[in-house]
Amino acid sequence: MVTSESKPQSRCFALVPCAGTGSRAGTNGPKQYERIAGHPMVWHTLAAFGAVRRISRTLIVVAPGDGFFERNPTPALVVPCGGPTRAASVMNGLYELGRAGATERDWVLVHDAARCLITPALIDALIDACMADEVGGLLAHKVVDTLKQEEGGRSVATLDREHKWLAQTPQMFRLGVLQQALERAGPHVTDEASAIESLGLKPLLVPNGTQNFKVTYPGDFALAEAVLKARLR
Repeated sequence: MVTSESKPQSRCFALVPCAGTGSRAGTNGPKQYERIAGHPMVWHTLAAFGAVRRISRTLIVVAPGDGFFERNPTPALVVPCGGPTRAASVMNGLYELGRAGATERDWVLVHDAARCLITPALIDALIDACMADEVGGLLAHKVVDTLKQEEGGRSVATLDREHKWLAQTPQMFRLGVLQQALERAGPHVTDEASAIESLGLKPLLVPNGTQNFKVTYPGDFALAEAVLKARLR
């Protein structure tokens, strides 16, 4: 007989969507491969997850034909199953994690490749907060600035910022539940927490600072490099 004490403990896997083109970044190729502080941006991301002992394995979803990791080997599992949207890439990655041995009860931490300022301490903090939670959750930062609604480049309204947070990654949910949520929410949902919310569930918000931003625009590269170099000092 299988008792609660003998049930296998849920493991943690990382899934890094790395199939985007980064059209807003102004780079010649995918922004995640641009060099920041001496290394391709994604290298900093993978190094953080590689330093967390509770991550059983990291899977990277790249676009078909992407040869970056063939030229730059990594211990992570690289699968060329990127889809037309981020949600499609994540969905494909979840399927590949299942093929690699992950179960529906295992946790998956989905993290943007372009959030290269993530740290092992932040990943551990998310795992600590979510491991015993019924739903899971995400790193997030409470909005402190005044929010404006825009029309035609002009401010037409000021929005109430109370109870509003900026979603970050990693976002940590059970593999099976996340698959179900993404199937329900469709391919254009912008993050995993939104998909989970479509099931009527309420992800846990794990407070974090502003440094875990997503490198999106040309000016973000210099800021990310300054932060990384300051950490080295």
